[in-house]
Amino acid sequence: MTLIHLYKELQPADTFDIRLPHALSTMERQLVTLFYQPLTGAEPISLYLTLWAEAEQMPRQQMNHYYLMNVLGLPIGKVFEARIALEAIGLLRTWKKEELEQRCFVYELMRPLDADSFMKDPLLSMFLFSKIGEQAYRKLRQRFIQPVRGTEFKDVSRAFMDVFKPVNTNIPTDLQGGIESKENSQKVYPFYFEQFDFELLQAGLSDQLVPANLLTLEVRETIAKLAFLYHLTALDMQKVVILALDDDLGISLERLRKAAADFYKLTVSKEPPKLAKVFASPVEEDAVQKTKDEELQHYLESTPPVQVLRDINNGKEPLQTSVQLAENLIVQHGMPVGVVNALLEYVMLSTDMKLPKKYVETIADHWVRKNIKTAKEAMELARQEHDKYTTWKNKPQTPTKNNQYAKGRADNQRKEKVPEWFYKRNEQPEENASSSSAMDFEKERQKILAMLGKSDK
Repeated sequence: MTLIHLYKELQPADTFDIRLPHALSTMERQLVTLFYQPLTGAEPISLYLTLWAEAEQMPRQQMNHYYLMNVLGLPIGKVFEARIALEAIGLLRTWKKEELEQRCFVYELMRPLDADSFMKDPLLSMFLFSKIGEQAYRKLRQRFIQPVRGTEFKDVSRAFMDVFKPVNTNIPTDLQGGIESKENSQKVYPFYFEQFDFELLQAGLSDQLVPANLLTLEVRETIAKLAFLYHLTALDMQKVVILALDDDLGISLERLRKAAADFYKLTVSKEPPKLAKVFASPVEEDAVQKTKDEELQHYLESTPPVQVLRDINNGKEPLQTSVQLAENLIVQHGMPVGVVNALLEYVMLSTDMKLPKKYVETIADHWVRKNIKTAKEAMELARQEHDKYTTWKNKPQTPTKNNQYAKGRADNQRKEKVPEWFYKRNEQPEENASSSSAMDFEKERQKILAMLGKSDK
């Protein structure tokens, strides 16, 4: 996913609300941590737990995604990836509303599957097994799954339709949504089993051997999941279904799973299948870029502004006024994070590490009117308009010694596209500032001017 596409999907200024239809328990927190976290990694689960904590706060206030970036310490692209990972495994449903240029989301937290249902799900259980290995998988089963009762016991529980009969009543149409949603209610996580060709499956099965009433909704969903997991066709699944029939010509989900696994081992591979992400993150795409300029662009696009301020200033914590200035540009004016970071870098390194609010807002207004969306576009425009920005910044004054020194040094500066602070941002700051700190600032300023291909003349 490119940065332009990400801009269309999610931006820090987009607001969101949280829907928590039911209280979540401590046991469910353990399930999320131990069963789901190995599938997605830590970042999506951190997002889930953060939304959970915020949803329990009463009264709740509408928030924006910049808040999530700060709480999680993640750039907006990572927040988006965490969100879609939660959607994929059934822990989150997302609703979006767009009005004019504003977007609002509603995040509905879903209850995690109980341990028994999770272990019986062919996709989730196989995915977990491939992530944590056999030994850890067995430990989880022993901890959360109760021992199977003896074979002398038989489940005689009645179903709803065994006890109650429907009564014809005049229920308004707008209140009948829940009655016909049995199929959707049993979808414990997003999986569109309608993509499987059940007509072809049943065409090759004798109705006497496999009556259509055996293919219940639960059996059909399991068949579709197994076909997806093992990459089997409808014709392959015909054989799997026949192998799964018991002596009474019935189909149990357990026999169906075992038959699919056996068929896969015999015809495809003895190694268990693995699930891989099909979503290509912006980070993965940008990782192939090689030039220093592109590396800086990616850094500006993927780093929270507070960290950029910290890195430029040799690891020192920025003032709250500087952080607030950056947040206002993102939240109130809707500027993309990469553009704000490029603006902060340009202004600080061209004004002796200062961040004049009026000057920043003047350039920001220009970039908004120019519809700048990426750090690359911002850097290119700054290079083109540097003379104009210098005019905005400077006032009539007597040249200082430093300015005279800078004027003489400008022509001799090496044209370095990426400023030195970018490569020193992970180094520990020095304990004591040297007496030539002002000269160091001037040196940094000249480097950014050289990067822009201009001199302060």
